[in-house]
Amino acid sequence: MRTRSDALSHIEGRSFDVCVIGGGATGSGCALDAQLRGLKTVQLEARDFASVTSSASTKMIHGGVRYLEQAIRELDVKEFKVLTRALHERIHMLRNAPYLTRTQVFLTPCFNWWSVVYFEIGLKLYDWIAGKAGLAPSSFVPRKELLRRMPALNPERLVGAVAYVDGQFDDARYNIALVKTFAEAGGEALNHARVVGFVKDSAGKIETVEVEDQLSRRRFPVRARAFINATGPFADTVRQLATPGAAPRMRLSKGVHILLPLDVLPGQDALLIPRTEDGRVLFAIPWFGLLLVGTTDEEVGVHDDLFLKHAEVEYLLRHLNRYLARHVAPESIVSGSAGARPLVHAASGADTKKLARDHEIELDPRSKLISIMGGKWTTYRAMAEDTVNAVQDLLGQPRVPSQTLNRQLVGSDGYTPEYAQDLMKQWQVSELTAKHLAQKYGTLAPQVLALAREDPHLAAPLVDGLAPIQAEVIYAARQEMAVSVEDVLARRIGLQLFAWRAAIRAAPAVTRLLAQELRWPKSQEMESISSYTQMIESLFQKAGLPS
Repeated sequence: MRTRSDALSHIEGRSFDVCVIGGGATGSGCALDAQLRGLKTVQLEARDFASVTSSASTKMIHGGVRYLEQAIRELDVKEFKVLTRALHERIHMLRNAPYLTRTQVFLTPCFNWWSVVYFEIGLKLYDWIAGKAGLAPSSFVPRKELLRRMPALNPERLVGAVAYVDGQFDDARYNIALVKTFAEAGGEALNHARVVGFVKDSAGKIETVEVEDQLSRRRFPVRARAFINATGPFADTVRQLATPGAAPRMRLSKGVHILLPLDVLPGQDALLIPRTEDGRVLFAIPWFGLLLVGTTDEEVGVHDDLFLKHAEVEYLLRHLNRYLARHVAPESIVSGSAGARPLVHAASGADTKKLARDHEIELDPRSKLISIMGGKWTTYRAMAEDTVNAVQDLLGQPRVPSQTLNRQLVGSDGYTPEYAQDLMKQWQVSELTAKHLAQKYGTLAPQVLALAREDPHLAAPLVDGLAPIQAEVIYAARQEMAVSVEDVLARRIGLQLFAWRAAIRAAPAVTRLLAQELRWPKSQEMESISSYTQMIESLFQKAGLPS
């Protein structure tokens, strides 16, 4: 993958077969699929890769237990279609990036035998739909075994639980791996590059996008034969930029998550809370030594600020505490996240939690802009396949089959579960750091460690006692187009989600390293530390938490 400055020089003013607007899961999936089919492709992202929706998920690779229930209760064919496709895509996400994914057991506590029967039947159906792509059969867990595996549960009225298996993944790093795999295949990607206008031919078809570099504010053209709008929550903004007055299609659902110490619910299993007061399900999932709890579902607008609010903290803890023997206070929260799910507009008045997570591809009849809307992380690859099929139809080409179904992402070649031990032996690093690097970079980890060998100072941790090392900042700038403290800490290394306080402590070192690598003036270095610290402190304040 090129540095950002090199990528900019290779993209500016050039012509491509396909221009993908959007750098989240769907856009990155579309870019990779198109490039692998032989279409010369460029990808443009207005912010940073995975910066809005694709790094704020519940980190699950799943069909969706709640979607199954809705499909049955409401005889909803769309929900059943999404569920079926997701369950069959799930296995490919797990196989294509084994260092970023894993299977996860979920336990659904039951307080009467009717619930046991209800969930056993439902989850057996979940297994049946998955078929040969299933991960493991669901099963009943007796009360004694349940309390051994989840000793923090309140034992009152418990009769047992129903266990099932889904997938889990590092969403931000998976997105970065998609972009890197696309670049390795010959594609051109650029972040912090906003599409601000379209140039059309006499018939109204888009020929060129006008792009504004968000760092220099300089504008430049990019030409292509086909344009894909894969901007998730901002799909309507791009649609209306191409065709003023286009009717809105998107409805956005805000989801938030909190991170707690794992001793709140120790063990390896995840907890499924099957019904909240507003008809949702919640999850409490082990996540890199912490407990991820979420998510909410509140309709928001495209310009609404997305941050964790005090009321959302109370909502999540209220439902979690109903299942625990010892209540958790808000002061235990170490970090949180918020994102907007891009849902395609359905029947008027339907709650966002009832909208199907299906996707839709729209071809604007005049501008020929192809918009991919809706969907979910687990089906990103299938969404991309459908979209690139539409591109080939638009270009009048025969459909070349997608090459992404079993295409492993960079860092996967040669990876095994014992890879962290190999790093420890070969590079003489601690177990903590070796495990972290293996889980973030897979078999590309030696590229990070090589930087530390060249400059031993880069082997030092960003924060004493934690796994990330300073070499990762240099690698992020040189190999992953990181240009800000948040790019590094939120999406390349993941420390911002791991702990807000630790991210503040890491910010000066990250800023110093970026300033050296990107040749920032001293004023920019000081401003970056200050603005990042203020941003994190504001997250504490908005969530009603002590900083």
